[in-house]
Amino acid sequence: MKMMYACKCCYIVIRTSAALAFSLWQKRTKRTISRHHASDVIESHYQRYSLTPPLMPRPVFIKANFRFCHSIYVKVDLSPALMARIILERFLQGLDGEMPSKTVLNSMLKEPSLIPDPILAKNIYQCTINDCCYGPLVDCIKHAIGQEHEVLLRDKLNERNLSFLDENQLRAMGYDKTPDIILEVPVAVEGHIVHWIESKASFGDDHSHRTYLNEQFWSYWNRFGPGLVIYWYGFIGELDCQRDRGILLKDCFPTDIVTLCHATQHYQLPEIANEDKE
Repeated sequence: MKMMYACKCCYIVIRTSAALAFSLWQKRTKRTISRHHASDVIESHYQRYSLTPPLMPRPVFIKANFRFCHSIYVKVDLSPALMARIILERFLQGLDGEMPSKTVLNSMLKEPSLIPDPILAKNIYQCTINDCCYGPLVDCIKHAIGQEHEVLLRDKLNERNLSFLDENQLRAMGYDKTPDIILEVPVAVEGHIVHWIESKASFGDDHSHRTYLNEQFWSYWNRFGPGLVIYWYGFIGELDCQRDRGILLKDCFPTDIVTLCHATQHYQLPEIANEDKE
């Protein structure tokens, strides 16, 4: 039992550390990505990894292997998947004479076999599978982890016999932008009323939390009242400063939930005690 508990703790620490590392790398990338989209820089990146003269439209890329992906990170300090996107976009532009649509670009990144050049396709594939922060593979993993924690949240609510509507049910009712869970009967957590719960399978840093506040949480608060956000992989403690305004942060499912039934029983206990004394 102790070994199982220790393994579970190690697993949580590892996943939290990974989420924090991703958050830091993502923040750093957002600060530097704009310079990689300048036309001269794109051309420089394209020619750097092309073995053909600049005037020839069809590139021949270095043999696909992990070192190729690693060289992208080392030389230009950019995620392999993001570099792959830049190179592919430039390649398609050279073929058709115009910028490819996002739909075409995304479909080729997800399925490199659609790329007309097989050598480039192999390199794009290597870039996406060797990137731990960006790319279609990472997007699928992040989506799966998010779904996993939403299922976990629903299971926890069912264990407590709390009636709720999930995001799919709310959308079927005509709501367009909703939290993951709306409680049909509000509860209290640490003395704060909670009408809705949002699940975030990530680490809550200052940038992401501020973005979520502006784009999601305050909107939920305006429409549904005060709520709870669960950052399953932890958050910066100072960010939990909106409790009095109606947004509570936790890093796990709360154990001290007070329901209306519990509150009523608690309120009646002194009266029962007085009757017993009489």
